[in-house]
Amino acid sequence: MSKEPESVNRWLITLAVMVPTLIEILDTSVANVALKHIQGSLAAGEEEVTWVLTSYLVANAIVIPMSGWLARLMGRKRFLMLSIAVFTASSLLCGAATTLAQIILFRIFQGLGGGGLQPMSQAILMETFPPHQRGMAMGIFGVGVVLGPILGPLMGGYLTDNFTWRWIFYINLPVGLLALYLAGAFLFDPPYMERRQRGEVVDYLGLALLTTGIGALQIVLDKGQQDDWFSSPFITALAVVSAVSLVGLVFWELRHPRPVLDFRILKNRSFAIGNAVMFFGFFAFFGSIVLLPLFLQGLMGYTAYLAGLVLGPGGMLALVFMPVAGKLTERIDARWMLAFGMLVCAYSLHIMAGFNLYIDFGTAAFARVLQGIAMPFFFVSLSVVTFAYVPREAMNTASPLYNLLRNLGGSFGVAFVTTLLARRTQYHHSVLAEDMTPLSPAYELSFEQIRNGLAMQLGEVADLAERTRVVIYQMLQREASAPAFNDAFFSQGAIFLLLFFCVWFMRRPPRGKHEGFVE
Repeated sequence: MSKEPESVNRWLITLAVMVPTLIEILDTSVANVALKHIQGSLAAGEEEVTWVLTSYLVANAIVIPMSGWLARLMGRKRFLMLSIAVFTASSLLCGAATTLAQIILFRIFQGLGGGGLQPMSQAILMETFPPHQRGMAMGIFGVGVVLGPILGPLMGGYLTDNFTWRWIFYINLPVGLLALYLAGAFLFDPPYMERRQRGEVVDYLGLALLTTGIGALQIVLDKGQQDDWFSSPFITALAVVSAVSLVGLVFWELRHPRPVLDFRILKNRSFAIGNAVMFFGFFAFFGSIVLLPLFLQGLMGYTAYLAGLVLGPGGMLALVFMPVAGKLTERIDARWMLAFGMLVCAYSLHIMAGFNLYIDFGTAAFARVLQGIAMPFFFVSLSVVTFAYVPREAMNTASPLYNLLRNLGGSFGVAFVTTLLARRTQYHHSVLAEDMTPLSPAYELSFEQIRNGLAMQLGEVADLAERTRVVIYQMLQREASAPAFNDAFFSQGAIFLLLFFCVWFMRRPPRGKHEGFVE
């Protein structure tokens, strides 16, 4: 039997929900650095092995929005424990997989198990802490949300290099068993939580439209740039299926008495605007998280370790400032804190937009440190403002939608920056290449200098001229990529500046335990 809330220490409840949430978020990125090892071990093709990542993301994205409905169907505690059990068992199976088909299948189950952990954890935390302390609850929740994508590749790289790629999955087993015990011991279903009634009509069409639309969309976002977007019939077909399904889902759910995903909650102005800000905020944040390591390793020649050192201080500061930002929401209008976070994020991206091929380590790390300070103020304050006027009984409906848009924002952001980077590199390449002709004295001088340098190293080999052209092309590509990164960073910073103006259309949240948060 579930315990009453008064009999359970809120910090034990916090631990019970944060342990599974953190490992689930880590698993969205932990396998990225191990793909080459998985490919070699399972004799898979380069394109085929990426389904190890895509299968998890698709399954995860499908379950997130329907987690509120599933919690109502079977009870929130039971649903959370089932999710942890499925996630843990499938992690063990992923590590033991002997073929590519097996690991993709088990990753699907892992994603299905993990999908409900984030929204349910957020809903439980928002209910566990008193209304005036919801900022602190979101500060704790934000530690996993922001640090997970940063720590995932570092942990994956360490386990893969020092053990085998299988340990990136095996490590989930003891943590999952701990999470299962904590959930069983310290979580409860609140008395006001609505349960599905016997004989209630199940929204089967809504389930089908949601599964099809979100699944197809996630594949489009994950594979689009790789397949050159709409030049691929496969991507085009999936995009059409996704668009039709999601548009149909909105119209159907607004008319259904018991929808899988209740869009009616968007009538709450602050909640609706907050969801839009979250989508575009994580669109810009995740885009920059992807771009910075690419710039440092691809153009600056940093090792994975050095690139990690650039990202590390920002991640540590985010860890420190999450609870600080949460505590400050009890005394300061969270909208001002949110605006501060946006402006600092925009400034950090402005610095990144000025990077060149000669920046030092400190310059790169400073921009990341600013971002690490800003993101806690953005994430925590936005959560407080967004949920301030959402009733407790609606948390199971509101949290899945909020988490869905956060995850989709990140997926759209990654797809956008990788595409923009490729397109802008092509543009800058064509501009720089205009002067690289035998008729240009500067080009001829550079050609001779590089040719003479190669001749000193290799001697007068037959293909010396061709090797010189290859070196020049590589230099050209590097010089063209740098301003392309600048363009991408600039676009992400501009998004935060535009979001700054949206803040003031949201209602001022109450502050302190004597003001009127919605209970």
